Amino acid sequence: MEKALTANAQAVPSYDIPIVNVLGVHNGMAKVVVTESLRGKAFRKPVEVWVPTQPSKAERAVYQYVWEALESLSPSLIPFALESRSIMKLAKYLLRHRSGSRGTAFQYIDMIARYVGWLEQGPDALISECFDGEVPNPKVLAKHASQLDEYVGELQAEGLAPGTIANRVKALKTFYMVNGLKLVLPYRLSNRTVNHDRAPTPEELQHLIDLADLRAKVIVSTLALGGFRVGTLAKLKYYHVMEDLERGVIPLHIHVEAEITKGKYGDYDTFLGAESVEYLKAYLDVRRRGSPSGKIPPEDITEESPLIRDIRSRQPRPVDRRCLYKVVHNLYRRAGMLKHTRGRRHELCAHSIRKYFRTQLAALGVPSDYIEYMMGHKISAYHDVKMKGIEFLRNIYSASNLSIRPKMKVTKLGMIAELIRSLGGKPEEELITRMFSQPHRTYCTPNEEDQYNILSQTLKELLRKELLNHNGVV
Repeated sequence: MEKALTANAQAVPSYDIPIVNVLGVHNGMAKVVVTESLRGKAFRKPVEVWVPTQPSKAERAVYQYVWEALESLSPSLIPFALESRSIMKLAKYLLRHRSGSRGTAFQYIDMIARYVGWLEQGPDALISECFDGEVPNPKVLAKHASQLDEYVGELQAEGLAPGTIANRVKALKTFYMVNGLKLVLPYRLSNRTVNHDRAPTPEELQHLIDLADLRAKVIVSTLALGGFRVGTLAKLKYYHVMEDLERGVIPLHIHVEAEITKGKYGDYDTFLGAESVEYLKAYLDVRRRGSPSGKIPPEDITEESPLIRDIRSRQPRPVDRRCLYKVVHNLYRRAGMLKHTRGRRHELCAHSIRKYFRTQLAALGVPSDYIEYMMGHKISAYHDVKMKGIEFLRNIYSASNLSIRPKMKVTKLGMIAELIRSLGGKPEEELITRMFSQPHRTYCTPNEEDQYNILSQTLKELLRKELLNHNGVV
């Protein structure tokens, strides 16, 4: 029997899955046993699942996609998904024709599993009963629409938000659609948002930074001053910051490829201010030396090293986005900031720090298209922000003076800015406006002299207006 299993194991293709055993082969399918995730984390219960022994490259890609979507969040769903023809059709559709997000795949499969569990019926059997041969049966489809209506009632009774219910129905209708069925409900579900999160105030972020260890300081400051999504931050590597970090250029430029963004719609550019850069430099230095306890050995930082590593592993591995959420959530808890909205969620979460980036830049006078571009959002096709160049964008970011802590150092520039504010002016907006009026000017680093000259001219104009008003001259 051992020889047979060894021979069978050789027949299984090289999936990027840590297969430890093959229980048998039948009709081109192998039943394999997997005991840990791709990241080396042991499952509570080994996963036994059938996979093709000779899949095409395209088929293997779909299997790998589903595995990666489920292994860390819900390994028990892996056999449910991989052994269901109807679920695999859904996965193929999401991978090839939608964003290919692993998070979306998990959410859709999880929602379908909950629904068929409520019906006490398998997904393939659910789809099969809707057909008479190869033709959809309208009466059965009407019955399924009625079942879905009852399910909506169950979800409402559980107190789920309208938007959450609408998303579950959307997933189920997509499931039917990719399997050749059109499920029509006689009404339109409300997508009203009940849970509103907000951006933290500068004082709240300062408090979080004070409570955080060095690694958490990097996480919070990078989210706040770079505007990253948590999932994108988890995928950043050292090469994203290497050039400017090693040259000492601030604000530090980061180019984000489409492949590591939500939806993969396009690449974009953003920056990090001095506060975040200082935390990052100290954090990387600690990693190079290793932890004092010896738990984490000294690390050789290369271009491909994760920018933020998983502290649970002795080997340098990228942090999981769920770990980033947990780090921020625990900081909010320690700071006493966890307050519920009207629904089940908290008004402050990890994503709220990204809102800080947007809210503060808007308040500092940065035009919305530039903010949206630096957040990786789609903007008008007629406004080509990228064409203006990295140095132009760096100037805009630098002129905004985006920060977490107030700049306490008294300088000539700070004094003149305060004088302008006392006369009703807005120095940050003035700097940004003048930058736009001089698009030919570029700076590799923030140029205090140029900013001083701009604000000096602004102060002169304000004083002139004040004098004319005082003398009754209009």
